[in-house]
Amino acid sequence: MNLLDSIDQSNLPKHLAIIMDGNGRWAKQQGFLRAFGHENGTKSVKKTITTCAKLGIEYLTLYAFSTENWNRPKLEVEALMKILINSLKKELVTLQENNIRLNAIGNLEKLPKSAQKELLDVIEKTKNNTRLTLTLALSYGSREELVNAVRVISDKVKNNIISIDTIDDSIINEHLYTQNLPDVDLLIRTSGEHRISNFLLWQIAYAELYFTNVLWPDFKDQDLYEAIISYQKRERRFGKTSEQIK
Repeated sequence: MNLLDSIDQSNLPKHLAIIMDGNGRWAKQQGFLRAFGHENGTKSVKKTITTCAKLGIEYLTLYAFSTENWNRPKLEVEALMKILINSLKKELVTLQENNIRLNAIGNLEKLPKSAQKELLDVIEKTKNNTRLTLTLALSYGSREELVNAVRVISDKVKNNIISIDTIDDSIINEHLYTQNLPDVDLLIRTSGEHRISNFLLWQIAYAELYFTNVLWPDFKDQDLYEAIISYQKRERRFGKTSEQIK
């Protein structure tokens, strides 16, 4: 049975976020270095992006490199940056052909200059695409994002730009990296881990969480469909009762 036929097109998550985990373990199982897993993980990235575009999902955010990932061995970090640059160069055509706009969030200034240049180039070239907004979380940490937001808001209160009495959810949203993105509807994490790992902590307040044992390089369309079908079977109440939302 093709799981695609079981998906309700009228009830797709508007914003899907994915923690792409398991590249290193996948490589180890194959008897290779971790970089080999990261390289193969890019195939799942490309397939997931194009499938989401075809399905009609409007926003896709991928956790590509966290603030904590800078603490990994130097050679692995260098390999990840090289893969990022090469992928951006190679996949620009795919993004254009599928009408996908690239976006990026995180402390991007920490990326190597070559990676920043390639990233900004692709963002500029795809800025008018409208089918899907693909956001790469790079050098991203949600706690750092929230701390930065608090600092900026505090400075604005100090300088009478914002009144402390007007601070609400919308004010905080306006000062996050994701200010132009809707809240996450569905968060997927691969590889069997059941952690959020400092990813979009504010933005997933009411997201549905889906965990799979599949390692990221093995993540296929059918795995994505299973996650979406699971999402569609759930009742999203946002703090209300079942009777209130009917």
